Amino acid sequence: MKDLADKKARQLATLLENRFGDTFAPIKDTEPAQLDQLISMAQHSSARRFSSQEVGPELLQTLLGCAMSAPSKSDLQQADIIHVTDTELRAQIVANIPDMPWINKAPVFLVFCGNNRRARLLGAWRNKPFANEHLDHFMNAAVDAGIMMTNFIRAAESVGLSTCPISGIRNAIVQNSALLGLPEGVFPLAGLCLGYPLQAGQITARLPLTATVHKNRYSEDSLKTHIDAYDHRRHQMQPYRQQRNPEQFGEVEFYGWSEDKARQYAVPERTDFGQFIRNHGFSLK
Repeated sequence: MKDLADKKARQLATLLENRFGDTFAPIKDTEPAQLDQLISMAQHSSARRFSSQEVGPELLQTLLGCAMSAPSKSDLQQADIIHVTDTELRAQIVANIPDMPWINKAPVFLVFCGNNRRARLLGAWRNKPFANEHLDHFMNAAVDAGIMMTNFIRAAESVGLSTCPISGIRNAIVQNSALLGLPEGVFPLAGLCLGYPLQAGQITARLPLTATVHKNRYSEDSLKTHIDAYDHRRHQMQPYRQQRNPEQFGEVEFYGWSEDKARQYAVPERTDFGQFIRNHGFSLK
């Protein structure tokens, strides 16, 4: 048993080293089953191509239950999941975000929503005022939905399924919310494709922990150096197939992660989201 645990601990350390470019020491005194859970998390990847194998209703129900077992701020339970089974409805959603056609081909498509409406209804039913109309209660619902989706992804991967989060559901938030029948106080956080992958996903390199984990106080010491090194390490592992918006920004000889993300945020996107949320019952004050 100890030899198996040591082997899995080395496997885990290698997976993390490959993703972050940092050195990870194998952990000790951990059971193989516990290491299996960490290995599953360390080798997470998204999938956009799925087999035709269906996800059984019992399995999906179990995954949903595991997702909704996630922590919830003050037990307010401010998140819901919409399972889009109607193929025509799904096609209409994809028509609003046409650069993500794989949504149509995923065996399961879910939309994770923040829900503050339920808390307001409780107050109305119990004759209590709603005294928390400000930014924090929007954040509470959004974070609840995000944690729930993370739980779902972990549960799905533990049984051999793969997922692909779809933040693009917010690209046409007015249209997609109407298609999903979302009332005031309920908003889409992200979609999620689910199915059995056709092939193993590629592990995406991440910034080193030295750039993103801080001790006691936030620091940007050597941040640019870390990002420059990460750009080149990631380029060796996963070079971009094309440069973003070359008609606007031109072509550069070396195209790394930081250039891609700078270009991404240089173009306005989802500029109607804030107004939609305000129109949807959140003042954000």
